[in-house]
Amino acid sequence: MKQLPLPDINHSLLEMVGNTPLLEIKNIDVGLCSLFVKMESQNPGGSIKDRVAMSIIEQAERDGLLSDGGTIVEATAGNTGLGLALIGVLKGYRVILVIPDKMSQEKILHLKALGTEIIFTRSDVSIEHPEYYHNVAEKIVKETPGAFYANQFGNPANVLAHEKTTGPEIWEQMEHDIDAFVAGVGSGGTLTGVGKFLKSVSSKTKIVAADPAGSIIYDAVKKGSFEYKGGSWLVEGIGEDFIPDILDLSYVDDAVTIHDSVAFETLDILLKKEGILAGSSAGTLVAGAIEWCRAQTEPKRVVTLICDTGNKYLSKAFDDAWLTNNGLDKRNLKNDLSDLIVMRADQGQVVSVKEDDTVATAYNRMRNSNISQLPVIEEGDIVGVIQEKDILKNCLNNKKGFSDQISNVMSKEINLLDSKASIDELSKILENENFAMIMENNTFIGLLTKVDLLAFLKKDI
Repeated sequence: MKQLPLPDINHSLLEMVGNTPLLEIKNIDVGLCSLFVKMESQNPGGSIKDRVAMSIIEQAERDGLLSDGGTIVEATAGNTGLGLALIGVLKGYRVILVIPDKMSQEKILHLKALGTEIIFTRSDVSIEHPEYYHNVAEKIVKETPGAFYANQFGNPANVLAHEKTTGPEIWEQMEHDIDAFVAGVGSGGTLTGVGKFLKSVSSKTKIVAADPAGSIIYDAVKKGSFEYKGGSWLVEGIGEDFIPDILDLSYVDDAVTIHDSVAFETLDILLKKEGILAGSSAGTLVAGAIEWCRAQTEPKRVVTLICDTGNKYLSKAFDDAWLTNNGLDKRNLKNDLSDLIVMRADQGQVVSVKEDDTVATAYNRMRNSNISQLPVIEEGDIVGVIQEKDILKNCLNNKKGFSDQISNVMSKEINLLDSKASIDELSKILENENFAMIMENNTFIGLLTKVDLLAFLKKDI
């Protein structure tokens, strides 16, 4: 192992924002190019947005817009909010964040732990709608005395953060030799700021936008015009239905569009081949960089970003159930009820118990897996089911109820349904029961609940 020089002692977490390492991708096919990723996930708040938050807050302090005990308000899909919350806490500010309802649970819990006030809004409304998150944030600012609106989408300090730090760092780390820089557009600060800097020092460097399918940035770059058609995407933090005020597309030379399925598959590849646990937007950026690289006919040196850490997306991007429910898995579908099953019992994926396990074991597994019922399985065969209501009934007036064997508490009356049955047959069972047990060739393959059926129905919307 190569011995690296130890960093200096820092006296505040704020001193650790920026100066992130650059890593060359070595185990993924990128054609003739060399691909490098700047590990912005190494910032103290876990994302590139720490730079933005620092720049916005310190500029507001210099301008007299923030003073002791002040309130910061922002509309954000997550990482800017985390940066503002972290730095705001360290500086003693109140932070109110307005967040669209597609944000990952990990980010939400992180924000709450920091003491942030969170207001959720709809993610399926247009910019003109009063519940659009920017409109809600502006309303709060008007109604809150002394509030400062961070407004990352219109604040020049956002661009300045990348023009003065991110861009120069990349330039130095690449030893003044870079052919292309690939980034996404959330607020537009990264693409504009880094693009502005790199264009000022290198006439050959191309700036490329990687855009989720459904967003308008690709068309804005490639066609010079766009029409938002109500598209949506699952990656967080990038993709837009409007052109942010601080986005300057004059610095952008090219664009690629990346579907969610490719973005999330790229996250899996990054982890398995490079050991990088990256956030969802990085899937789009790296996939976009790879696509651009493979299209080149001569060697190029290309840089993109690992915008944030995948630790914030464990319940989404790295959860098989979430991927399946959002149509992002790679299963061979059979066009029957087995397609609705997220975790298959015959593949060892189902959380279950045995008859001689204790009730406490069942309870713990339910809590850890956030489920309300467990199949009871013996030698591969389903012999019963235990539900929350069974445990509650057994333990309410029985101090030793958790010590009982499951065989004494479980129900042997189970709703078995063949995988070839219709959705209507499934729905009739779920009208009166919480679940149905699905059989395939006389083998138990999984359990379907009302939530599973709703997730299936939502895919067609």
